[in-house]
Amino acid sequence: MNNREEMLNNAKVSSVLFKLALPATIAMFVNALYNIVDTIFIGRGIGTLGIGGVAIQLPIQMIILSCSLLIGVGAGSMISRNLGKKDMEIVNYIAGNSFLCIGIIGIIFSTLGYIFTTPIIKLFGATENILPYARDYTKIIFIGSLYFPFCVSTNNLIRAEGNSKDAMISMIIGFVLNIILDYIFIFIFYMGIKGAALATILSKLGSFLYIINYLHSNKTSITIKTKYFIPQKNIIKEILSVGFSAFAVQISGSIVAILLNNSLAYYGGDLSIAIYGIIHKVTLFLFMPLNGMIQGMQPIVGYNYGCNNMSRVKEAIKLTIIFSTLITIIGVLIGELFPSQIIGLFNRDKALLSKGISALRIVIVMTPVIGIQMTCLGLSQALGKALTSFILSILRQVILFIPFVLFLPNIHNLGVLGIWFSFPIADLLSILITIPISKRQLKKMSFKNKTL
Repeated sequence: MNNREEMLNNAKVSSVLFKLALPATIAMFVNALYNIVDTIFIGRGIGTLGIGGVAIQLPIQMIILSCSLLIGVGAGSMISRNLGKKDMEIVNYIAGNSFLCIGIIGIIFSTLGYIFTTPIIKLFGATENILPYARDYTKIIFIGSLYFPFCVSTNNLIRAEGNSKDAMISMIIGFVLNIILDYIFIFIFYMGIKGAALATILSKLGSFLYIINYLHSNKTSITIKTKYFIPQKNIIKEILSVGFSAFAVQISGSIVAILLNNSLAYYGGDLSIAIYGIIHKVTLFLFMPLNGMIQGMQPIVGYNYGCNNMSRVKEAIKLTIIFSTLITIIGVLIGELFPSQIIGLFNRDKALLSKGISALRIVIVMTPVIGIQMTCLGLSQALGKALTSFILSILRQVILFIPFVLFLPNIHNLGVLGIWFSFPIADLLSILITIPISKRQLKKMSFKNKTL
């Protein structure tokens, strides 16, 4: 048993969770901060139409991310459980097959996306004024999608080994490079929206190179050999089934973003799209620490579930819910108390400020309850419970949110205000449904433990 396995199996759960979640949380904070700073540079250097152009590209980014997590979350869950079973040969085949799948995905997105950029962004809600910005930005982003999915997917494998530190470092490299290159390309070379996109793909390239170096180092327990890349039907099938919930979360987010962009264009025009672009970045900042906590929890849950140690699984779940709720409460308090300062970071346009402040306050008000739902979803993924994961992943964004977005704007002529109110209503209802589903799952785990 190596040091990481000893930690997952025997160390105090709170200590292990903190050790694994802290780097993951820092990495998520860094990623969220990158999104915010990137948008600030675009807002200050290009304007609200530039922010709108990036907002139109969000569904594309989510689709790419969804496919990356489909492979990464599925393979990561399998790796942590098989590490618990001490089956290293299977671990290597899982990693090799995940690399094969994600490589194919990257090639498909990069090629087809670059060719069909204009019709795609028109479908996703680009107005006549925003179209040039969205097209210039997205075309370059599609070039980077050749290797970006690999970074996302493989980071999940690194965390599944219990090595959150290197996953964090790869993301920090991307963040630092992006900030430096953003400033150079936008404010020194005056490359506009193209400069922002170029900074993004070059920064992701830095992360990619770090991960490649990691996989060839002695830090990883994964062995890379040609034979492990040979497709294994059963492995690929399980990767896809377990990872499908993470895929569903992101793909539903993409569907929601497309719907929102089109609805906001209809009810509020370019300004509302820009406001949503800002709010999306702010809510990412609230949610990313939650993702960090859950990513820290999943190796503990997966490994100890593989070892049939259910008491450690339950303790990890309890602590994750407590910490994630506290994190979101702090974030929401900051957002509710200082909305003008937050919106003003991106652009000081008076219309943007007056309408953006109320929108931000409404959208984030129920965010603290999301920690529970995301923890329950992360639990299902770690245990390989594909059906439960899928249900929880589409509950909030698809089953609940979409109907409200479609109907609330038409009630008493609420318009854009109805769209903003759809967020907290869906958040509240989702947790009321999630809790009984998760309680049933925990009871089944307890029964399994007693019968062993």
